[in-house]
Amino acid sequence: MRSPSLIVPVMAAALALACVKEISSEERLEREISAGPAGAPIKAEDLAKISCADAADSLAKARASERDETARLMAYVDLYSAIHKKVSTLEDAMARDPDIRYQEGTKSVVEAHAGCVQQQADVRFELESFVRELVQVPIVEEVKGGSTVPVARLDFNTLRMAIETLAPDDKDALLVKVASAEKKIENEPADGKTPPRRKKGSR
Repeated sequence: MRSPSLIVPVMAAALALACVKEISSEERLEREISAGPAGAPIKAEDLAKISCADAADSLAKARASERDETARLMAYVDLYSAIHKKVSTLEDAMARDPDIRYQEGTKSVVEAHAGCVQQQADVRFELESFVRELVQVPIVEEVKGGSTVPVARLDFNTLRMAIETLAPDDKDALLVKVASAEKKIENEPADGKTPPRRKKGSR
């Protein structure tokens, strides 16, 4: 009979193997590029697996105006980050092997890079436009208890993350505006009523 003391480690090892996240071919390639020695050539067939042609569905979700604005912003950020990563992967590979740009057999890789660069620019434009709209009007008004009170239009931490991801030239100014809006919400009474001022000299 197998010793109980041996069963636990065996089961733990089996669970660990079962919980290993399956990574995509693109993620595996990105790891190889980052871990490999400088100048190591990347197989063209591996690079050919990278594409931004599937970005249309994700972009449609980000554009869906009926969705919560925090969810929309996250969709834009996730899509932009994913495309940016693909562009970086392709550019790193082509920097290590410049011949990729000129060989007939790697034409699809060059075309994929051009497509991803264009997609990145398009998504960045939409994301930045949406971020600036939210920063411009970060607060909306709601009626609570018969009074109109200001409430956050979306999660401010998500808005900060989007600004950090874009890193525009006026990033600091945008973050200051978000902090100012957040402070206004924090200082607003829950019922929307301004607390009475204390008379001078009263305790």
